[in-house]
Amino acid sequence: MSCFDGGVRRLLALVSALVVSSSLLASCGGGTGPNTIVLYNGQHPQLTDALVAAFERATGIQVKVRTNDGIVLADQLLQEGSSSPADVYLTENSPELVLLTEHHLLARLPAAILDQVPERDDSPAGTWVGVALRVSALAYDPALVAPSELPASVLDLAAAAWKGKVAIAPTDSDFVPLVGAVLATYGRRATERWLAGLKSNAALYQDDEAVVAAVNHGQAAVGIINQYYWYRLRLEVGAGEMHSRLYFFPHHDVGGVENVSGAAVLASSTHKSAAERFVAFLVSAKGQRILAAGDDYEYPARPGIAPNSVLPPLASVGPAVLNVVHLGDDLAAASLIERAGLG
Repeated sequence: MSCFDGGVRRLLALVSALVVSSSLLASCGGGTGPNTIVLYNGQHPQLTDALVAAFERATGIQVKVRTNDGIVLADQLLQEGSSSPADVYLTENSPELVLLTEHHLLARLPAAILDQVPERDDSPAGTWVGVALRVSALAYDPALVAPSELPASVLDLAAAAWKGKVAIAPTDSDFVPLVGAVLATYGRRATERWLAGLKSNAALYQDDEAVVAAVNHGQAAVGIINQYYWYRLRLEVGAGEMHSRLYFFPHHDVGGVENVSGAAVLASSTHKSAAERFVAFLVSAKGQRILAAGDDYEYPARPGIAPNSVLPPLASVGPAVLNVVHLGDDLAAASLIERAGLG
């Protein structure tokens, strides 16, 4: 049974540039045994590979991984319905999880799993748990814009003074939740004006990696990204080749929205016990230390686990924290992006 609808079609159109050919993905094969689960993975493959390897060593449970953009996998789950081979879904942003919860495709998790992270980073319905946190931010070139000239709010980037100075990736799946956060905070009309200003002011790129690279090469003064992309670029090219800096919006501005990466067990899973053990491992102290020690540069969701040492403390960043239900399921945000001519 499919829950596929026009809203999801619009959403998928916005991330079509991100779709990975299925021939490059790990195959789920022809069914699984009692000691094997299938993971639909919308997180970074390197991070997931490390987590899966540690879980398999610790438990003897095998994990077959199918990796793609989280939104694409969410749509696949909507189409597959109760016939999905997936046991666990792991994704970068909460709206996909909210969408699947709305369609009753996720199982309620035990309180012992949900209690590992703060309640604000869990599903209010108990159907998914937060695994990692990231913050929207601004990469900037100090040769093109002085720190004193940086905007106090992401909404300021729609002003005429920023024309030709901004880089964005509106079809990146990380951009849609930012629009959703502006929509949830300021309403539809303000969001439409902001998007119209961005269309006038900004150069468009395929993804956040391209945005941060453009800023680092002096092709744009500022670029809207999630913070970890800046750190990943620095790891790739070396600190000496980083000509850009990272700016966090002050005063909990919505431009610095905190995004929750989460995991869920499918209601249709026939291996729920093993699937729950995997999700429990993701939020365990061991799993969260693996996340923190890697080069993914996300913040662990579990309290008491220090993030990668190069990251500033999350409290010092002061992100905007929105209720995940208030942030929504991405569909309204995706529709506004499309209507603004940015999709």
